Amino acid sequence: MGPAAFLHAQVLDGSAPDTVLLLEHSAVYTAGKRTEDHERPFDGTPVIPVDRGGKLTWHGPGQLVGYPILRLPDPTKVSEYVETLEDALISVLGHYGIDGERVAGRSGVWVRGGGPDRKIAAIGIRVHHGVTMHGFALNCSNDLAPYGQIIACGITDAGTTTISAESGRTVTPNDLVARVEEELFRRREHLVREQPVRATDTPIPDPGTPAGRSKGALL
Repeated sequence: MGPAAFLHAQVLDGSAPDTVLLLEHSAVYTAGKRTEDHERPFDGTPVIPVDRGGKLTWHGPGQLVGYPILRLPDPTKVSEYVETLEDALISVLGHYGIDGERVAGRSGVWVRGGGPDRKIAAIGIRVHHGVTMHGFALNCSNDLAPYGQIIACGITDAGTTTISAESGRTVTPNDLVARVEEELFRRREHLVREQPVRATDTPIPDPGTPAGRSKGALL
């Protein structure tokens, strides 16, 4: 059992508070339950299957990944939970002068205008016994080349982008942590049943440091 799954079990049995993990991954492709074979990396790069919704995506350095592990106020309203995450990320983008938008029929947050639609944040979640798993990935300063090796999220008529590319300045995951925490905390009544998201001592990796070396505090 991985750390996120272990924490999910603790939140489920009440031995841990509602928690959001914010971190960077080492480079990896993950495939949701609806991924099709032709969407996988063209060069045969290995893919890790995961039990979230959605399709194939990439995680890696320069991307802020969030794992909200929360006991929802109403577990039947999954779409409202996704919309709350999208709303929080749209607000984060606004602080950098970026107009993030929803696109009908497509999850995540998008940037439109000046060419094809571009996904800047992906969302793939699962709710197990009323407690959320998996979460969101916000492109900050990551290289977009890995997306060129796959059909990201199964979408062929749109691209991907980053906060750095859209704002014209380098914005790293560490730059965003406090803002993401703030925007999620503001929406806590829509995210958790009995208590607000609380701080924990779980660490966040420093951008550019090897896996396993980390520092900081999470929401």
